[in-house]
Amino acid sequence: MSKSTTKRAKAPKLPVPADVALAVQAVDAKQATEIVVLDLRTADGFTDYFVICTGHNTRQIKAVADAVEEALGKQLRVKPTHVEGYGRAEWVLLDYFDFVVHVFTPETRTFYGLERLWGSATTIDLHAILGGNRPRR
Repeated sequence: MSKSTTKRAKAPKLPVPADVALAVQAVDAKQATEIVVLDLRTADGFTDYFVICTGHNTRQIKAVADAVEEALGKQLRVKPTHVEGYGRAEWVLLDYFDFVVHVFTPETRTFYGLERLWGSATTIDLHAILGGNRPRR
């Protein structure tokens, strides 16, 4: 079969930009739980997307934040414009300008309730980013 007649499988279109998808994949790889992606573009937000997840101890929270920075730095050569909370690791915020990654302890996530505060934002389906066979955590 010639190259001109060979059909290539198209990669599925992601519901978010590639850098946001890569961040979601990085937090999932470190077994963060309760991963949520909010599309803030129609909610008059200061950024386009939030990636919100939970780590269950300071070590895991730092590992999740490190994984996001490493994945985006290595694959896209992008660094966060601002990082907050890494020392205490109750809420680590990684600001990439167009999107922000939030890694919380369970208690801190409940207290601040970002999903509730940004209730007008659209929640993105994670199956389109991580694949349909992903186990629920």
